[in-house]
Amino acid sequence: MNLARTDVLIIGAGAVGTALARELSRFEIGVTVVDRLNDVGGDASKSNSAIVHTGFDAPPGTLESAMVVRANPMYDDLCRDLDIPFRRTGAILVAVTQEEEAELPHILAKAQANHVYDVTPLTAQQVRELEPSVTSHVKAGLHVPRESIVDPFLLVAAQAENAIENGAVFLTSCEVLGLRRDHDGFYAETTRGEIRSECVVNAAGVFADTISGFLNIDDFKVHPRRGQFHVLDRAAPLGIEHVILPVPTPITKGKLLTPTMHGNWLIGPTAEELEDKSAHNTTTEGLAEVVEDVRKRVPDVTPAFAISQYAGLRPVREPGGYHFRTFPEFRGYLELSGIRSTGVTASVAVAPYARRLLADMPVLNRVKEKGRFRLKENVVAKRKGIPCFREADTKTKEALIEQDPLYAHVVCRCETVTEAEVVQAIRRRPGARDWDGIKRRVRAGLGRCQGGFCGMRIPQILARELGIPLEQASKKGAGSELLDGRTKSLRGTS
Repeated sequence: MNLARTDVLIIGAGAVGTALARELSRFEIGVTVVDRLNDVGGDASKSNSAIVHTGFDAPPGTLESAMVVRANPMYDDLCRDLDIPFRRTGAILVAVTQEEEAELPHILAKAQANHVYDVTPLTAQQVRELEPSVTSHVKAGLHVPRESIVDPFLLVAAQAENAIENGAVFLTSCEVLGLRRDHDGFYAETTRGEIRSECVVNAAGVFADTISGFLNIDDFKVHPRRGQFHVLDRAAPLGIEHVILPVPTPITKGKLLTPTMHGNWLIGPTAEELEDKSAHNTTTEGLAEVVEDVRKRVPDVTPAFAISQYAGLRPVREPGGYHFRTFPEFRGYLELSGIRSTGVTASVAVAPYARRLLADMPVLNRVKEKGRFRLKENVVAKRKGIPCFREADTKTKEALIEQDPLYAHVVCRCETVTEAEVVQAIRRRPGARDWDGIKRRVRAGLGRCQGGFCGMRIPQILARELGIPLEQASKKGAGSELLDGRTKSLRGTS
């Protein structure tokens, strides 16, 4: 690739990077987002508990508290405009020991210090009335009515789609190998060529220290904290409608049980301090720990309900906390680091906050007017999602099939995903380039059989739509090809 030029280069296409790209794309600014992975979604942003937090238990007076508390009310309008599944389920924090019960008044006081005033105490009987599956040993609880659930990957993908429609550029499979600042701006060396920019935003999550290290900023480190999850079958007889939270510790929010937007449940995560930033594997011990801990609050949970498992890596910064920093010696550089468990929630508030920090930078004066970025005349504010065949009524299904006959071809039986949905997931920008990308956008392969039925059809559709040999269709990019070769060939006749 020849030298690319942009006003703002965002490193990292997770929740924060894509939210900022969408925010900046509304203005007369050139925006380019790069990510080392072959899809948007980052590491932590696609492998988390899918909860939109209120900030009731954030450290009061911190930047994290300010961002999360501000972000939560933004989700109703955001998810409506971007056609993202979102539901305000509420949460119940459950105390099952006397020690945990003694912590509840302190947590309630923290919620009020964070200006989250709708958290209310519950007796043991009230907890059980709201959620009969909670253990009979419950001592007391707290009700947090605005804790909510979202599809985190669709949140990221939708914002990226909307940003692209407004002119932003996304370069995936584009790892930053070096970064320097000269008199005329920044030069990022990437696996896809060199990129020159006026400003650089470091939203690289667990690799934030690596990016800052290229500029010899070495006053912090980031290590991964692994969180392992079980995905439970929607047929599990749990009936839980709220997010069931444990009493948090200084290290972790604990192992929760939460419904998802798709009718099943998640349990987890663990909180394992690691050094390896690529350790996305699950472990027998970690998954057993999740079940054991969640059963203290919901005894009916068993591993027999699990249909899949996954692990995510939260970026733990040392020194800790959210850090949004600019540097006099590197004019135009903005570092957004330390954003971990609450990052998906906070991202939509971090974006306008970061935009204001960028607007204060004199290096971008040519795209400003009266000290503010110039707004584009024709901003596309809304995005339409891929119509979900499974959730449509009969009349809508008939209309979808008439509009596109591929809606009549069900390729994933467990989730009733049609070929039309898979094709749209690939053709959108940014589109799926592998099976995991399709799973995250339209859920093909995420049901009970985990791809047992659609496992042969999906590679064929990928190969056809991407114009690649069937053997190159992959699960998650190069090195994870789904097929190794052909065992049989059609015999031609002459």
